Amino acid sequence: MHSDIGDALRLLVANRAGWRCEYCLLRDVDSYSSHQFDHIISSKHGGRSVFGNLAYTCVRCNVWKGTDIGSINPKSGKLVAFFNPRRAPWTAHFMLRGAVIEPLTEEGVATARVLQFNLDKRVAERRLLIAFGRYP
Repeated sequence: MHSDIGDALRLLVANRAGWRCEYCLLRDVDSYSSHQFDHIISSKHGGRSVFGNLAYTCVRCNVWKGTDIGSINPKSGKLVAFFNPRRAPWTAHFMLRGAVIEPLTEEGVATARVLQFNLDKRVAERRLLIAFGRYP
């Protein structure tokens, strides 16, 4: 956690996200660990701790994203930015097909791959949560 994110800002970011990870949509209350605050553009890339640059994230998504802001498209070799929840709605880049998060755009593909949305254990977790009406 970043000490420069005050309690009031934390509450605003979590409320805006509906207390769900803004990348994989996992609810905070359904996570094994409290959600965290991600700098969409990391501090080392000049991102600031402001409302418009913070995302509410589960531990898994936050750790796998790290300070990255994009990934190389293996087909084209070009840098592709990750999905930015401040610039577009989740549904512009992803769709839920059962318990699988299916990317719809290059940004979605890069994000889903690096943040490992569809690891078997994550899909199994979503499947269980869906069965109990707790996802998305």
